[in-house]
Amino acid sequence: MSTQITVAAFLDELASSSPAPGGGSVGALAGALGAALTSMVCNLTIGKKKYVNAEADMKKILRISEGLRSRFTALVEKDATAFNKVMEAYTLPKDTESHKALRSAAIQEATKEAALVPLEVMSHCIDALALTKEVAEKGNTNSISDVGVSALMLRAASEGAALNVKINLLGITDTEFVGWKSDEVESLLKTSRVMAERTQAIVAGKVGER
Repeated sequence: MSTQITVAAFLDELASSSPAPGGGSVGALAGALGAALTSMVCNLTIGKKKYVNAEADMKKILRISEGLRSRFTALVEKDATAFNKVMEAYTLPKDTESHKALRSAAIQEATKEAALVPLEVMSHCIDALALTKEVAEKGNTNSISDVGVSALMLRAASEGAALNVKINLLGITDTEFVGWKSDEVESLLKTSRVMAERTQAIVAGKVGER
């Protein structure tokens, strides 16, 4: 699966019987969409006389949001690749005790990797949501609804990524790893919800004022 395809082709692949790309890739894509909307509002603010005092901040945010968009986009494909590695590990031979041990180890390693990809998505969502708050406060008010949608997409990305981390953790026998990553997921999830709600409150206030 490549991100260098049309939206229609991606949706066709997503809707097919192939299990990848799946929810993990969609979560990463939601993050990319959220970051792209943040960039758009920055671009619609930069160069406007009314927002000259915010221009330097918008340029800085734009650089960061574009970097995040690139990372999210790469994770769309990385998630599908990680899932396919898990599936490949399950196809390894298991006709001897030695083969069974190697297969089990490969499955565990691949599943850990598959859990870490959506966890990375969640981490980037925190960074991206921080940008939405500042853009909601200082950006072009004509595009305030776009900031709201950005925050919603990033929250969806975080929530979806959390589900994908959790389902992969179910298949991991390393209890220390599972405990550590479970705590990290809950912390990131709580933070992303609070941050998204803060941006949404700013957006709601400005939409009500117009």
